[in-house]
Amino acid sequence: MKKCRITVLRMARYDDLIAQYENLIEHACTMKVGDVWIANGWQRPEGLCESAWETLSPFVMALAHGAEGFYDGWMQNPKSALLSCNDGFRPVSFLVEALDEEAG
Repeated sequence: MKKCRITVLRMARYDDLIAQYENLIEHACTMKVGDVWIANGWQRPEGLCESAWETLSPFVMALAHGAEGFYDGWMQNPKSALLSCNDGFRPVSFLVEALDEEAG
């Protein structure tokens, strides 16, 4: 099984939806563009949002076990996936890449 790198590429914020639908949350997301985590198998990397991990973990596990070419070759790098967390108010886009390094 390989390690996987998870990188924050982009963060969006929809203030109109927040104002209309969300209850006030002071610290909804502490990530920032450029943050990187290394997933070592099935363990959520420390500091990575639990909600984001729920979205990313199936792809991390598949990539860690050698899967590639998701959705008929959607990614230029077949050993990667571009995914977003489930927060409809502040979606974060993550690049998940299988590394050559073995998980420990």
